[in-house]
Amino acid sequence: MTLNYLEILVAGIAVFVFAAIYYTVMAPRGAKLGAAWAQGRRPPPARMVLEIVKALVVAAVVAGLVSCVGITHVTGAVELALALWVGFPVVLLVGSVTQENVAWQLAAIHAGDWLVKLLIVAVLAALWR
Repeated sequence: MTLNYLEILVAGIAVFVFAAIYYTVMAPRGAKLGAAWAQGRRPPPARMVLEIVKALVVAAVVAGLVSCVGITHVTGAVELALALWVGFPVVLLVGSVTQENVAWQLAAIHAGDWLVKLLIVAVLAALWR
């Protein structure tokens, strides 16, 4: 497995920027569902740093998987992203809906975020090769 740290940095930043825009757009809907992130307050700097770190971790893991599997085309990247999305965030979010009474609409917002994040990283990693 080979990791390209510039690729990971670019993908991590892309995911972070996407999430900032996505959750800004989804804030009115999230506020109606009682989501803490949608209450109109600016997140503290520590939370922003944590979000950047999380984005970089996701970028590194997905880029590593793309490398290990040898994906070099968009089709394979999309297939990997969909498999990861269903296998991890969707399963976890279904659990939060069924076990913790999280509103399915709120889970759907988070699922949409994760789908696009995984697609961004997987496609960037495949095209970077």
